[in-house]
Amino acid sequence: MDLLLPKLGLFVWNLVAFLVVLYILKKFAWKPILNALNEREKGIADSLETAARVKSEMAQLKNENEALMAKAREERAQLLKEARETRDKIVSEAKEQAKAEANKIILDAQAAINQQKMAALTEVKNQVGNLVIEVSEKVLRRELSDKAEQERYISQLATEVKLN
Repeated sequence: MDLLLPKLGLFVWNLVAFLVVLYILKKFAWKPILNALNEREKGIADSLETAARVKSEMAQLKNENEALMAKAREERAQLLKEARETRDKIVSEAKEQAKAEANKIILDAQAAINQQKMAALTEVKNQVGNLVIEVSEKVLRRELSDKAEQERYISQLATEVKLN
C-alpha cells in the first residue's frame, strides 16, 4: 500500500516542480501558444467568411448565367422564327414567280398555236384557191361540148388533187 500513497516530501517536490514548469510555460510558451491559437482561429474565421462570400458570388454568377441562358434561348427562338418567316417568304415568292412564268409560257404557247393555226388556215385557203384556179384552168383549156363529160372531168380532177 505504500506504493499507492505518496509521501509528503514527494508531494511537495512534485508541487514545486509543477509550479516551476507552470511559471516557465506562462512566461515563455503561453503567449506564443495563445497567439498561434488566435491566429489559427482568425484564419479559420477568414476562411469561413471567404467561403461564404464565394458561395454568394457563385449564387450570383449562377443567377446571371441562368439569365444569360434564358436570353440566349429567347434570341435563338427569335432567330429561328425569323428564319422560318424568311423561308416562307422566299418559297411564296418562288411559287408566285413560277405561276407568273407558267402563265406567260401558257399565253406564249396559245399565241403561237393561234399564229400557227392562222398560218395553216391561210395556207389551206391558198391551196384551195390554187386548186380552184388549176381546175378552172384545166376546164377552160379543155373545151368540151358535152356537159356530162365536163362534170366527169371535174370530178376526176378533184379526186386526183392531193392536199398537203
